[in-house]
Amino acid sequence: MATVPVITIDGPGGSGKGTIAHRVADCLGWHCLDSGALYRIMAVAGLARGLGLDDEAGLIQLANELQIRFEPDHIWVDGDDLVEAIRGEVAGAGASQVGSLPSLRVALLQRQRDFAVAPGLVADGRDMGTVVFLDAPLKVYLTASAEERARRRYNQLINKGQGVSLPSLLEDICARDDRDMNRAVAPLRPAADAVLIDSTQMNIDEVVKAVLDLAAQRGLTV
Repeated sequence: MATVPVITIDGPGGSGKGTIAHRVADCLGWHCLDSGALYRIMAVAGLARGLGLDDEAGLIQLANELQIRFEPDHIWVDGDDLVEAIRGEVAGAGASQVGSLPSLRVALLQRQRDFAVAPGLVADGRDMGTVVFLDAPLKVYLTASAEERARRRYNQLINKGQGVSLPSLLEDICARDDRDMNRAVAPLRPAADAVLIDSTQMNIDEVVKAVLDLAAQRGLTV
């Protein structure tokens, strides 16, 4: 892993880190790890098997058994494509809950590190730069105001034809932020050497350019 360049993009839910990570990875021709998808998978798969989201032992066993494969536009879990199922609000809230379980985070740690293969990796999540890839040559902490993140999510869901309440989304985002920032293990926070990007007033292209410029400054691009 030490010889494979890694860019980490951490930040709160709804900051756009997943979209940015995929765009940056495409531009560089690198692999992409959506670490949040792993926790969403654990929540969805756990609930489907009747496990409580606080059942640490059961979820750890499940994490060790699941066969997970990421492909463009597909996330295969034991032969089922869960790409749509894990993008819902239930999966998002569930991911925040299971992500607070210390032993489960340990169980998923090596699985995340195994994604660091040549020519490079862009990894997004909440503890990529602070726990999973401590030696990454570029760490970004991407954030935006809670109001802006709620507005973005609201527009996404409306465009999908889903009925949703903006105040309810804002409340959920604030609750998730509080849970993620105050959990006992790997709380959400910028790495000491991370570059902070506030995307509240930025569009996707501007954020992607900012990250690529930083990568060029660090000698990560050719």
